[in-house]
Amino acid sequence: RRRPDAHRGMDKQLLKRSGQLLAPSLFTLGNMACGFYALISSVRGEFVSSATAIIAGMLFDALDGRVARLVHGESEFGVEFDSMSDFLTFGVAPAHMMYAFILKDYGAWGYPIAFLYALCGGLRLARFNAMAHLGQGSKTHFTGLAIPAGAGFLASFVLLYQVIEEGRPAGTWKFLMDQIPALYGVAPVMVVIIALLMVSTIPYPAFKQPGVMRPKTLTRILIALCVGLLLFYYPLMVLFFVFFFYALLGPVSWIARAIGRLVGWTPPHHNHDNYGEHL
Repeated sequence: RRRPDAHRGMDKQLLKRSGQLLAPSLFTLGNMACGFYALISSVRGEFVSSATAIIAGMLFDALDGRVARLVHGESEFGVEFDSMSDFLTFGVAPAHMMYAFILKDYGAWGYPIAFLYALCGGLRLARFNAMAHLGQGSKTHFTGLAIPAGAGFLASFVLLYQVIEEGRPAGTWKFLMDQIPALYGVAPVMVVIIALLMVSTIPYPAFKQPGVMRPKTLTRILIALCVGLLLFYYPLMVLFFVFFFYALLGPVSWIARAIGRLVGWTPPHHNHDNYGEHL
């Protein structure tokens, strides 16, 4: 028979491991709850609530992986649960939000465009899981636009357009707000481009290297301070700019590398160890 102290030791280890697995899953659950709320809100026509819930889901998604590493709670279950949550919050919810908000006005074309976005989001996550299982990928970049980034761009666009449509007071820049109606007019093309970028093989910077987000020089500290102030005074504008330029960064970098190869410049080689997270 096992001694009582041995049983107590095993129980403590089991309890510790259960807590390690539960902690990141709570954040993943928060991500899924935000996605479900975003979906319900868009069904009701509450598009500001829907877009805000998608942005909130990004915060939970950004934290669950970090919490898992912090408490050593990584698991296959966590990876699969995270992917299911991401598909709901950043795939299905934005697709329905854009359909109910704009795409339904385009008749028969609205549904396939919205479905294309959800499909490409699912394929993006499936490719991530497949590469993760094979141990392929890079710590420095993503292959294709990360699905939360695509969803964040669409959500920030909806939030800005609702400012115009409802005439709500908000910290905005007039020049940019004057361009938002033009984006509304090409919304189907915008959704298709974001969808195709997600399943493309264009590399996007992951900003996952240790210390990359920690300002270590006076210049970086000042830049971080300026961004923080802009985010405080103009949150919607800064969010839209960040997602817009990040989505644009991939194609622009790809074109620059293609031109570089034509003139004989060799781009830096990416490492292919430990594939990055979705965002």
